[in-house]
Formats: sequence, C-alpha cells, structure tokens
Amino acid sequence: MVEKGMFDLSGRVALVTAGGHGLGRAYCEAMVEFGADVACSDIRMDLARETVELIRKFGHRAIAIEADVSRGDQIERMVKQTVSELGTIDILFCNAGIVNTLVKLHEQSIEDWNQVIAVNLTGTFLCMRTVLPIMLKKKRGSIISTASVAGVMCGITPDSAPYGATKAGIIMLTRHAAVAYAKDGVRINAIAPGFHATQSVMGPPELVEDLTNLFVKSIPMGRPAAPSEIKGLAVYLASDASSYVTGQVFITDGGLIA
Repeated sequence: MVEKGMFDLSGRVALVTAGGHGLGRAYCEAMVEFGADVACSDIRMDLARETVELIRKFGHRAIAIEADVSRGDQIERMVKQTVSELGTIDILFCNAGIVNTLVKLHEQSIEDWNQVIAVNLTGTFLCMRTVLPIMLKKKRGSIISTASVAGVMCGITPDSAPYGATKAGIIMLTRHAAVAYAKDGVRINAIAPGFHATQSVMGPPELVEDLTNLFVKSIPMGRPAAPSEIKGLAVYLASDASSYVTGQVFITDGGLIA
C-alpha cells in the first residue's frame, strides 16, 4: 500500500538554486505545496523575491537569497543564511544553469566555455560540497541535480557541446556521489528534462525561440512540457517515497529519446 504520507515534506527545508524562474520556481512551488520550508536562491534577487511572494500563500517559511553558484564564497553565504534562518537543509536542488552561444565548437570563445563550465558543472559540485556536511551530520538528505537530455544525446542541438558536456558531467557527478554517500543516508539523483516551456532569463529571446523550434518538432508528444509537469518527480525524489532510490537519472522529455 502506498501511503500519502510518504510524499509529505512537512518539517523539512529545501534549498533551490535558480529558483527565481523556470523549473527552479516549479521546484520551489512543489516543495511548499507538500509542506517544506524553502530557501529560493537566484543570481537575480528580484526574481527570487518574486518566487517567494508566490509561494508564501501556502503558509510555510520562504526566504530569498541572492547568489552566483560559480562563486564558492557566495555558495557558502547562501548555505549559512539558509541554516541560520530556516534551521537546516534537508533537500537540495542544484538547478542553476546557463546555455552556451550556439556556434560551432571551433568558434566557441574560451570565455563562453569557461562560464558554462563554472555555472553548470562547478556550481553543482560546489553546492553539493557545501551542503553535504550538513546532511552527513543528520544522516539524512536528498540532493537533486538538474541535468538535461543534452547530457545523454546530441543531434538536435549539435552546436551546444559546452552545455551538453556540463550536463553529462552532472550525470556522472551525481552517480559517483550517490555511491560514495549511499551508506550515509544521503540520496543523490538527477532529473534530465527535455524541452520545458519556461521563460528564459539566461539567454536572448532569439536563442530561446531557436531552441523551441528545434525541439518541438522532434518531440513524439508534439509539445513542450509545462513547468508544472516536473513537480511530481521533484516531490518523489525529495520525499520518503523514493527512500530506496539513489544514483539515478530521470529523463522527462515527452519521448524525445525513447
């Protein structure tokens, strides 16, 4: 029998990076809808505050934090503030990420490459590294990283090698860390989304439009996903419903790479 209480997140604290928009906002909403308190972090404080205003209606504690995940000092401050104001961290969504400029690999600037690596891959590592000691003391925790179908396939966006490389890196980081901390009560998994109809704040509108056109015509379901369609998976991985699940990558792409 599946008990509804398995999905209950009451009394837990979730920290979500890039929670001010897109899938990050959906993660924040999902957490409070199932009872958790939420620290919403974003590089843009105005968006983080906007998310917090939206989720406070559920009656749980919610705070906004400005942080650049490519900066170790800012991640440390983000984690300290979360613990100081909310008491602990039980759930971590390593969600912050950016896309590279869509040009051929030999035309990619070193600066663009380094920035994508710094935010997507190093940022995920730094968040895990900073939060893990908190979870180890509790002998309990769930870390969910946002990978991408670009980390397991290519062809639709052949000029996104830097982005795809970071997402593949996140998948292997997730798997290796999951094995390393399995006996410590910390579960580490990843979600690999396909195309979700989110308003991007990390790239120019023409880039978002190009990606939309590239993806939608290749999706068997014939449409992009709404941000809300990732909520169920997020709650599952954050809650006791997935108590025996670690080191896994959950692809949610409308059948794109079936």
